Amino acid sequence: MQEMSIKNFQFNVPGLGCALSVFLSFWLLSAIGLGWLAKSVLILMVCLVTLPAIAFFVFRWWLKRNLVEDKCPVCGYEFTGLNQTQMRCPSCSEPLLIEQGHFQRVTPPGTIDVQAVEVSAKQIEE
Repeated sequence: MQEMSIKNFQFNVPGLGCALSVFLSFWLLSAIGLGWLAKSVLILMVCLVTLPAIAFFVFRWWLKRNLVEDKCPVCGYEFTGLNQTQMRCPSCSEPLLIEQGHFQRVTPPGTIDVQAVEVSAKQIEE
């Protein structure tokens, strides 16, 4: 028969060793005057959890303010772009500038836009 001695006694609880060592580490750091280190680790853990959620809502707010949906002034194709940027129309490849919620053509200085007008032709008989 086996004898019951201290050498053979085992207390097995999974995960208790890790939690106990973390607790003892924090207790030791605060006991020797390094409580600021334990608090900074705790603050870092809180920031790692909360900052991504805050960043998600800030990004949604920024996107709602800067996303513009309008029609191309040349071909009438409707698409989406970011405010205060320059891009090309996916349909006609016209360079466009997005300002104040609308698409505007980017034209070099001195360019004159002309509207074509259809004129009916009459034949002159001689």
